[in-house]
Amino acid sequence: MNQAVKTAMVEAGQTAESLAAQVGVDPKTAARWVSHGRIPQTRHRSDVARILGKDVAELWPDVLKRREPAWFRLWADIEREAVALRWFELAWVPGLLQTPAYARATLAGEALTAEEVDHLATARIKRQAILRRDHPPLLVTVVDEAVLRRSLRGRPDLMREQCEHLVACTDLPTVQIHVVPQDTGMYPGLGGPFIIAEMEDGTRYAHVDGQVKAQIIDQRSEIATLERRWARIVGEALPRAQSLDLIRKAATSWT
Repeated sequence: MNQAVKTAMVEAGQTAESLAAQVGVDPKTAARWVSHGRIPQTRHRSDVARILGKDVAELWPDVLKRREPAWFRLWADIEREAVALRWFELAWVPGLLQTPAYARATLAGEALTAEEVDHLATARIKRQAILRRDHPPLLVTVVDEAVLRRSLRGRPDLMREQCEHLVACTDLPTVQIHVVPQDTGMYPGLGGPFIIAEMEDGTRYAHVDGQVKAQIIDQRSEIATLERRWARIVGEALPRAQSLDLIRKAATSWT
């Protein structure tokens, strides 16, 4: 529980319902800011602090300690509040399913110090906590088989560990992993990776990755395009059981 937010609401004479009405969110979302100690999305945070007569740092001191890049924080907030995530990856294991070693390997070769790599990898792994909370989001991922077959900087042991971790992740009740087999040929996923997040009120956002930074999309027409593309990609993917068998085979191939 976020005691600072709870106290501030009492002092300001606010309830979850009244706060939600002023900020423009569902009352259940406002209630979670107190009961679960979650941080409001960036676009709501300053409004909540203003209504409660407090500084953002007083209510959510961890905001100042966040390690993910500033441009990514809006998506991290969306991801944390989402009730469902549909995630397609063409070249990488989805961040919410990566091992610490894999996460660090994806950052190797960038213009980063060892400390910066550690901070970024740690922040990525901490995001995975949403999959193990009391009410986790539904996470449906589709990956190209090339993700499972690509060497991780000459370290087969790291890829074996990562594939075994993917198998373990499927034990989580809200995690589904599908694989598009490498003999599929051309399909819509070759256009690049993306994520579609669905919020409790039905609002959808999309995350489309890029070489420098990702684009966050909230326009309905563009999200509709991605949803149609998602449907076609899923149509090319193997069913869950067959995908799991393929991942297990990939794990044993990394010796």
